[in-house]
Amino acid sequence: MPPKPKKKCCDSKPKCKRCPLRMLKNGTLPEGYTVKKRKLVKIKDVPSKSSSKRAA
Repeated sequence: MPPKPKKKCCDSKPKCKRCPLRMLKNGTLPEGYTVKKRKLVKIKDVPSKSSSKRAA
């Protein structure tokens, strides 16, 4: 299981493994989360992979 991200980046050098900025860059940030202003934030509307609006 990958490490859970911190709520806020500690801005240290070198970056720790739980840093949300590092996890975003590496693509290991959990689905439904993003980073804004060095803080971990949850995305409100997470599009589901199974439903598609283009399918008619």
